[in-house]
Amino acid sequence: MGDVQLLASRLRADRTDVASYARVLSGALADALPPGMVEVQTRRSLADRVAGRDGRAVGVTVHGENRELALREGPRGGVEAEVRQVVRGVVISRKAVGIEQWLQALAEDITRLAARDAAAREVLERLLHG
Repeated sequence: MGDVQLLASRLRADRTDVASYARVLSGALADALPPGMVEVQTRRSLADRVAGRDGRAVGVTVHGENRELALREGPRGGVEAEVRQVVRGVVISRKAVGIEQWLQALAEDITRLAARDAAAREVLERLLHG
């Protein structure tokens, strides 16, 4: 349980917008997680399209075994978090949660995955111990 708390505190540090979470989750962490587990939604402006840029992250979804953890840009800035219960690929419930609760759920999912997967365990160790 200590690892879960430590991971949540590491992710919490200086992460106040969706783009920050997207960078962390789509970086080294996404490389170690199963393909498709982390999905980043972007919004591309005309300037982004002309310049060939990917655009700016406006949402991140982490697909777990029986739930999805979603972050999205709020209507007035900031970050909105949601936990969705999934059964056989169908979302059966949605619950708006605070960032703290979302980070706790993410840390639990990653810790659970790391217990079964060596690559995920290695990334978890790097996140926790630098």
